[in-house]
Amino acid sequence: MLYAFELSGEHEELPAAEVFACLKTEGLDFRLHTAVDQCLVVEITGKEENVEKILTGPVTDRLAMTHHILKVAGISENTPDAILQLSEAFDPSDYITEGQSFVVRAKRIKHHVDFPGELLERKVGGCIYRKGFRANLKNPDIEFRVILSEKAVFGTLLSSIDRSAYEARTPQNKPFFHPGVLMPRVARALVNLAEIKPGELILDPFCGTAGILIEAGLVGARVIGIDAQEKLVMGARMNLEAFKLDYALMEGDACRMPLKEATIDAIVTDPPYGRSAAILAESLEELYSCALNEIQRVLKPGGIAIVVSDKAASEYGEKAGLKVLNIYAQRVHRSLTRTITIFQKDNFSERIEE
Repeated sequence: MLYAFELSGEHEELPAAEVFACLKTEGLDFRLHTAVDQCLVVEITGKEENVEKILTGPVTDRLAMTHHILKVAGISENTPDAILQLSEAFDPSDYITEGQSFVVRAKRIKHHVDFPGELLERKVGGCIYRKGFRANLKNPDIEFRVILSEKAVFGTLLSSIDRSAYEARTPQNKPFFHPGVLMPRVARALVNLAEIKPGELILDPFCGTAGILIEAGLVGARVIGIDAQEKLVMGARMNLEAFKLDYALMEGDACRMPLKEATIDAIVTDPPYGRSAAILAESLEELYSCALNEIQRVLKPGGIAIVVSDKAASEYGEKAGLKVLNIYAQRVHRSLTRTITIFQKDNFSERIEE
């Protein structure tokens, strides 16, 4: 069965990568079918009822950079004639049952089409009405959506991501605020990219006010935070307590972490950027080098570490023995572009078996 993820436009690559990571984390058997601007269509195998229970439950609860998840009825060229032909031809029995009402919503992505969505909504709605179903614009049982990108993706709405919850957790709304931290949607996306599962242990060795740890805790992970500044550790504790999460915090040095080797399932961290930042190392270069050596030491084989920086962290990670899986750039403002580097520690047992 095909399912579409209507992506946010806040980054060209991260939203799709987050979807793939969440599907993998939830154990779904999937493959990419179609990728167009702000829409990802994925084929997922398995019993439809079970797949949709996972999509509307844990996947919806985890995603940060997706707006909606759709059950796909068809894909066509993005012209009115092609879309109407698709809506006339599709079999509604898998998408709407007798007696249910419906509404049609069209979403134009950027400038990929030059015709109004409202006119298309009425025409597609007419096709469905003629199949024997009743329209209800205010309180429908089923919402059909047409995503108008380089292709047109037509389907029914399965679930919507509550992005307002992320807005409610902005740094200014937490008990302790400190400037220069990641916004909750970005922090959650990075936690998802780390493929952390409920009950597993995630570490942030530069935890600051615990923004990353909060997002990890909210998906069910156990969290550990370390920071060199006592004030930030106290603030992190206030924020974590506000969300009633399972956590451990310590004031300490990311270059000398009091943790046993290979005990952490995943690491997501946003080290200090500026040279004026309060750090224990003599320079940022030394900080990155020794911290990534420690990250490699405490991470379990096969575990993922994500480092956000204003410079390429890949060389430091590779010298520490970590493998670079991907590097993303995120422009914050004119003078700051974040580099998001995704590392993985070699799974030595798998390599020996091969």
